[in-house]
Amino acid sequence: MTESKTQTHNQRLGRWGEQAARDYLTAMGMEIVASNVRTAYGEIDVLARQGDQLIFCEVKTRRTATFGHPEVAVTPKKQEHMRNAALDYLQTHDIMDSAWRIDVLAIEKDPNDQKNTVKVTWFQNALSG
Repeated sequence: MTESKTQTHNQRLGRWGEQAARDYLTAMGMEIVASNVRTAYGEIDVLARQGDQLIFCEVKTRRTATFGHPEVAVTPKKQEHMRNAALDYLQTHDIMDSAWRIDVLAIEKDPNDQKNTVKVTWFQNALSG
């Protein structure tokens, strides 16, 4: 498989996972504010609101357990990116005093499941400080 086909497949899987995350968050009573928000530090997958609190969501999707659960992909470097992207968004929109947190949603899809069952694990307040 060529690299471009792999990237296309990964991008497709990522978009699918982000939609599954938005559907899940909506079902949990959250308002989706935006998706794929660009900042100086990279992209915020999903920006949601719960009451007065903004939630910056990182979505990790896997279709097999070959490389472990999706959340293991949230490395210290990725955590730093997430924190910086959230802070940049808050500063850019002049809402530094807003209540906010960073969550991680791990989306797992079993490629052998004909029912397309999705497993979502929601790590609220995934990052501190």
